[in-house]
Amino acid sequence: MSVEFNIIENDSKGFETAMEKEMAKPMKHFEIELAKVRTGKAHTSMIEDLKISCYGQSPMPLKTMAVLAAPDAKLLTIQPWDSSIIGDIEKGINESDLGLKAENDGKLIRLRLPEMSSTRRDELVKILNAKLEECKVGIRNVRQEFNNIMRDSKKNKKISEDFYNRLEDSLKKVTDKITTQANTLSEKKEKEIRTV
Repeated sequence: MSVEFNIIENDSKGFETAMEKEMAKPMKHFEIELAKVRTGKAHTSMIEDLKISCYGQSPMPLKTMAVLAAPDAKLLTIQPWDSSIIGDIEKGINESDLGLKAENDGKLIRLRLPEMSSTRRDELVKILNAKLEECKVGIRNVRQEFNNIMRDSKKNKKISEDFYNRLEDSLKKVTDKITTQANTLSEKKEKEIRTV
């Protein structure tokens, strides 16, 4: 990752905006990854990116070949647009690492989510914490990039010492704000996982 940004003397707002934009990237990735972590409730994001082989072609995401729904907290339904591939979808689900058994009635596939054991909940919290740390590393990398830009600008006399100090404060403020957002999302997801 390489951030391109030219610091303009006394434009701390532009600096903060550029930082927030760059730090939003690891946050967005984190949000997508969080949606994939299973809680006690059924959600289509659990299966939408599952790769399914059909028509003799390379695997495609499930969401491109079927209507996905979560009619209740413990059930996912899959209704293929082409009923001839329902067997391929069933096979793909059963062979995946989801740990779910597909029930095929010829037109619709039902996936019933079993109750999660406390051991499984602990495993999911560990996965969640690893994803949070990955997000924080991304945020720190962005902070380091902007810190390098600041140092180079100061060294090349593009900005004053006083403005450099203000940018350092801005850098800390934005980093803390985004990190707090990531922690809040993680805590909310952990609460969902732990709720029986």
